Amino acid sequence: MDKHEVEAEEHRPENWPLGRLLGAASRTVERAWAEALEQRGLTHAGLVVLHLLELGFDSQSDLARLARVEPQTMSRTVDRLEREGLLVRQPDTVDRRRHVLAVTDEGRAAFAGVRGLEDEVFPEVDDPAALRAALLQIVSARS
Repeated sequence: MDKHEVEAEEHRPENWPLGRLLGAASRTVERAWAEALEQRGLTHAGLVVLHLLELGFDSQSDLARLARVEPQTMSRTVDRLEREGLLVRQPDTVDRRRHVLAVTDEGRAAFAGVRGLEDEVFPEVDDPAALRAALLQIVSARS
C-alpha cells in the first residue's frame, strides 16, 4: 500500500476515533431532524417544550430545568411558541405572581404532527435498543 492508500484508509469513518464518529453522527442526525421539524413549523427546542407541557409541567422554570437550558433560553423559546399560537401563558389561580403555560389546540396539532417523525428521519440501525441504551448511558454520565 502506498502512502495515499494508507492515508485514505485512515480517513474512512470506520477508522475514526469514537469522538469524531459520535460528533459526525450527531451533526448528521441533528441537521436532518431540524430540517424535518422546520418543514412542520417547529424547532427542536419548541418540540421539547410541547412535550414537557403534554407531560403536565406548566412552569417556565420547571421547563428550563427539565430541558437543561438556561431560563433566558427557555424564555425565548416560550415567547416564540406563544407568538406562533402554540401555547398560552395564563395567570396562576393560586399565585398571582406566577403564570402557567398551556398548550393550545394548534400546539397539540403541531405536536401530534411529529409523532412518528423519528422513524422517517433517523437512519435505521441494526440494534436500535442497544443504540438507545448507549446514548442514555452517555447522557446520564454527564447529568
